[in-house]
Amino acid sequence: MSTILITGGASGLGAAVASAVMADGGQAVVLDKASPAAPVTGFLPVDLSDSAAAEAATVEAAQRYGDLDGVVTAAGIDSCGALTDVSTSDWERVVQVNLFGTVAVIRAALPCLQRSRGRVVTVASTLGLRALPEATAYCASKFGIVGFTRALAAETAGRVGVTLLVPGGMQTGFFDGRDEKYRPADMSQLNPPRNVAAMILFALSQPVGCEIRELVTCASQEPSWP
Repeated sequence: MSTILITGGASGLGAAVASAVMADGGQAVVLDKASPAAPVTGFLPVDLSDSAAAEAATVEAAQRYGDLDGVVTAAGIDSCGALTDVSTSDWERVVQVNLFGTVAVIRAALPCLQRSRGRVVTVASTLGLRALPEATAYCASKFGIVGFTRALAAETAGRVGVTLLVPGGMQTGFFDGRDEKYRPADMSQLNPPRNVAAMILFALSQPVGCEIRELVTCASQEPSWP
């Protein structure tokens, strides 16, 4: 039975991944500030903007539930607005959660993943490949995920599987509470998170030695791709 650690697993894409892992007979262990609503194998509360806390929670998860077979870094936040309008603390928190939190969890999980010949799936964004105005923090964090993941894949080749997932917009609460100009014009054009979760399970299920290095997935009318 595979044990998959999922950041941001209480909502959105992370929750969809956790549910898919459980439905597939695996163990889903969630790292998040909020408690998951759906049944999971384990939950450790943690603020992923705190790298030391993220590393400690990852180590604790491995100790509680055994060596990890996979890590999915689905946690992500945003703070929209012109650079001069977004506070320093809000701007930096986006990078801390999206990029530094991802790195901290993977760093702590690598010894387990090397023992299990496991896999990492990082979650970037189409805005990690294409920049938009008034999204400097989010773009910086997701461009960072792209570069980090490509370097990680080169560094761990033959020892850990690494996949970079580049999703378009999804039908989640990610856009809740935003000004109208920062919301998709039509949420129905975006992907249900369960579809993206299925892509992640496909990447995690590849046999040792076979790599899906990068995977773009979006709804057919996705406005941010290509």
